[in-house]
Amino acid sequence: MIPFALSDAIEILSRTPTILEAWLIGLPERWTHSNEGPDTFSPYDVVGHLIHGEKTDWMVRARHILEGRGDEPFEPFDRFAMLDWPERPLAELVGELNMLRQANLAELRAMELTDADLERTGTHPELGRVTLGQLLATWAAHDLGHLRQIGRCMAKQYRDAVGPWRAYIGAMNE
Repeated sequence: MIPFALSDAIEILSRTPTILEAWLIGLPERWTHSNEGPDTFSPYDVVGHLIHGEKTDWMVRARHILEGRGDEPFEPFDRFAMLDWPERPLAELVGELNMLRQANLAELRAMELTDADLERTGTHPELGRVTLGQLLATWAAHDLGHLRQIGRCMAKQYRDAVGPWRAYIGAMNE
């Protein structure tokens, strides 16, 4: 385990849109719109979920903490909001994510957060007291988890095609 460093988190967060663009744009929908089964996200859904987070979660909650509203619970985050959006081209969604992410990271950098700021607290509606540092670490880990989810989802599309090698491909067995 490595200790949290805001600069490292920003490095991770700044790369996600570029990774998604290289990985997903131009692929047929059978790759980008397939999921792992009922109640799971496709790669397309993950991009929408990340956009929704950029608009309503990470920086909104960071501001909430820094404004001194730590005792007031954060607004609940609707993890499935993107499922109600009208269909849009994936390239457009990745572009929107990139624009939102760049703006949010520019704002985050401009905050010039101190170690004391990272210890300031807010109230999560389910988890209770959380620090700003935990929120920002979660943002980066959240991105990494969804990148892993996309890879797993895409690998499973060849679950039957790989035959007995499936036993060696961990992503297909999760």
